[in-house]
Amino acid sequence: MNDPSPPGAGLPPATSLTLIFAGVLLLVGSWTLPVNLKSLSPALLREAGRGTPSLTDFGLQLVESEKPGPAAMVLAAAQKVGDPGAAKLANALTAFGERQREFVAWGGWDPILDPLFNLKENTGRTGSTPVLTFFIPEEARNSLRRYLAKSRSPGVQAVLQTREITRMARFVPATQPGGQPLDSVILLTALLYQGEHLSPSLQREIKRMADDALRIRQLGELEWTYLDLLALGRRLNWVQLGELLRLTNDAQTVNEFAHLAQVAPDQLPLLYAAALFTGSADSVERYLLAYGKVGAADLQLALGFRQGAVEQLLLRQVPVNRGMTAPLDYFGAFPLLHPKLALVAKYLGYFLGAFLLLRALDRWLFAPLRRAAQRAGVIKMLPRVQSGVFALLIAFVIIITTEPFLLRAAPPSEYRVKLVIPVLGNAATPAPAPSTSNPSTMDKSTIISIGIFALFQVVIYLICLMKISEIDRQNLPPALKLRLMENEENLFDSGLYVGMTGTATALVLQVLGVIEPNLLAAYSSNLFGIVCVAFVKIRHVRGYKRQLIMEAQQISAPTAPTAPTARTAPLAS
Repeated sequence: MNDPSPPGAGLPPATSLTLIFAGVLLLVGSWTLPVNLKSLSPALLREAGRGTPSLTDFGLQLVESEKPGPAAMVLAAAQKVGDPGAAKLANALTAFGERQREFVAWGGWDPILDPLFNLKENTGRTGSTPVLTFFIPEEARNSLRRYLAKSRSPGVQAVLQTREITRMARFVPATQPGGQPLDSVILLTALLYQGEHLSPSLQREIKRMADDALRIRQLGELEWTYLDLLALGRRLNWVQLGELLRLTNDAQTVNEFAHLAQVAPDQLPLLYAAALFTGSADSVERYLLAYGKVGAADLQLALGFRQGAVEQLLLRQVPVNRGMTAPLDYFGAFPLLHPKLALVAKYLGYFLGAFLLLRALDRWLFAPLRRAAQRAGVIKMLPRVQSGVFALLIAFVIIITTEPFLLRAAPPSEYRVKLVIPVLGNAATPAPAPSTSNPSTMDKSTIISIGIFALFQVVIYLICLMKISEIDRQNLPPALKLRLMENEENLFDSGLYVGMTGTATALVLQVLGVIEPNLLAAYSSNLFGIVCVAFVKIRHVRGYKRQLIMEAQQISAPTAPTAPTARTAPLAS
């Protein structure tokens, strides 16, 4: 009784406005924090790439290392992402080509090529040339076979002996007419093995597959590796292929990279540059196969943000969230250095901001209703607990809305469709299979729809509270107030009606193609309606009716009756 501001009392306007401002500031600040659960923001990628080499810097390093072939791929990637230094790299490549013309066709200098420079097929080639172009002519294959026959490496000899195998599914045997592609690929594999251009793990795997093929006298799984090297050898020169295979851990990665080179040839410079940038071809192919064309766009964005951004993207293996976020300079490098802690801070900020906002509005605008509920015997801490539950629900809705990849799985990648080649002779490179794109991010129309549905229910919630407060302020008997409350049942259920109407409207608009098909946008209206009605009727209507029933009972209760007087029986005469 002596407490000047009991829990049910209202807050001064200045205090309420301060709490509202703090709540809104927390909500906005948490929303702009560039950290997400299953995605990366462009601001975070930009910060990760700050101070690291750009594509131009990396390409210039390759030119200085006498590797113009890989540098040309990096140049194509730099031009694709709009690197401002691409012209400088192009000039450096042109100058190198004028000084060392004999290295351009092969993509650079390699000591293993010195004995092969007498090949006439190299004469007059001034541009980058796919390596298999040099191996197809019979004279070149004979020279390579004589050179490799002198190798003392058991792996090289095992690969060369697979030339005699005739049981296979896709190739024409190397010793038969039309077997030039297989013969060339076998020689290419053996030369890569001899020159130590394969990663140690890939080298061991090829040696094992060659031994198995010789034991069963059938190419088996080695045939697929030959097919993959054939696809890559038709697109890359010698140094480009060697640099890539040094970063490839197993034959499965070679298969996936060759598959991507066939189905997405326009993305090959980006894939190649990313593999060299990060020192891992495995992570690049895994990312592209997981996210398809959307992943290719994300990879292109990261390449424009320099090497650190590409490493961060491929390390996380998550898509890029291009939603609206604040520049990372506002928060420093905290989200990048401590992503899990930053994510907890973001979600906690949503909860605290919603709690402060609801608490201030509740104590400021609906204080009369609070005092009436406490006079009816409602527990003092109950409003605080319920405000926390409501804030938790609002925070959950905000998280679902702002995390486009939380409930919505990425669509099937367009690059997972395999190209099956029946038999390989001298066929041209197959064209990529057509595919349709399906963006994996939540479209703006869906977010706007969810926001509108949530706003409708908030307005209905406030209208219901104002109606209860209006009835409470009237100078009427409790029984009459109870009847007025019963008369407003349709108003208290209006959240359900609006929710179902919103769901039906969203489904109709999706069928008509006005908004993107998304069940989350449609059924969120129904969900918001159920939550709104539950809070109105359980938290407010039920408590206030209980108060009115108790007050009406106290007024209508009769006074204690007096003991009746006993009647005397008439005396008998």
